[in-house]
Amino acid sequence: MRIAVVGATGMVGEVMLKVLAERNFPVTELIPVASERSVGKEIEYKGKKYTVVGLQTAVDMKADIALFSAGGETSLEWAPKFAAAGTTVIDNSSAWRMDPTKKLIVPEINASELTKEDKIIANPNCSTIQMVLVLAPLHKKYNIKRVIVSTYQSITGTGVKAVQQLENEYAGVQGEMAYKYPIHRNAIPQCDSFEDNGYTKEEMKLVRETKKILSDNTIAVTATAVRVPIVGGHSEAVNVEFSNDFEVAEIQNILHHTDGVVVQDNNDTFTYPMPMYAQGKDDVFVGRIRRDESQPNTLNMWIVADNLRKGAATNTIQIAEYLIAAKLV
Repeated sequence: MRIAVVGATGMVGEVMLKVLAERNFPVTELIPVASERSVGKEIEYKGKKYTVVGLQTAVDMKADIALFSAGGETSLEWAPKFAAAGTTVIDNSSAWRMDPTKKLIVPEINASELTKEDKIIANPNCSTIQMVLVLAPLHKKYNIKRVIVSTYQSITGTGVKAVQQLENEYAGVQGEMAYKYPIHRNAIPQCDSFEDNGYTKEEMKLVRETKKILSDNTIAVTATAVRVPIVGGHSEAVNVEFSNDFEVAEIQNILHHTDGVVVQDNNDTFTYPMPMYAQGKDDVFVGRIRRDESQPNTLNMWIVADNLRKGAATNTIQIAEYLIAAKLV
């Protein structure tokens, strides 16, 4: 199994390599790929050094699967070239997510939609993945009418530049700014750029991708996305209105038996999800599960996950694992 990692020297690419090794993914040949300025550099994987190659070289090497985390413009230009060479691309950018001809996959929910003909597969947005993994089994049981989500998103979602900004601000050092404002001791109510409707791209990803993954355009979704000075992962306060009533204990039981979800919900022991516990883990954690007493059939939850792992690298690799298990590559 020849695996190309496109964007291998970036923050998500490095986590992809780590997750591939941890999960003993069946790599027979690793092809690390990056932009021209990184070509010739060496990366280490499982104790062996590999030389980074450029995009065209990687296309010509005809990998079985290419794991892309190199930005939307790179994906739009190069994913079709890899696909034309017979490589199955799993893309972590937003480039292909809302393309009606491309599948948007969270393996625990909709991997069964995939076929051999799917040569470019989209990985959802990190904040969407952790929310829909919790929502999917509840939608089946109670039918979701509306979702209100507020996110508290890690600076790692912005990238290395943002991590450096926070470290500089902690140290009192003037440096390059990833954000328009300081992030240390601050919360910035803007993730990504604004769209014409006044919402940010990140907020509209939560709206659009949720409907596509759950295959239901009738679900109403509204979102507010906030950047906070956290490294460990993204947190979300989620309010869900169902068509049918529920018991909180039954909700907890359903989620307890959902693959990839860990319930941390015990007020007596102050047990609830937090980014400091989610960091470095592949699961999605849910707690503070309680009825919304202001209106019928409505639930509040707190959902946390490591955005670089399940929100990006791990979900991408789980798609690849499914393709191999189902003999689709």
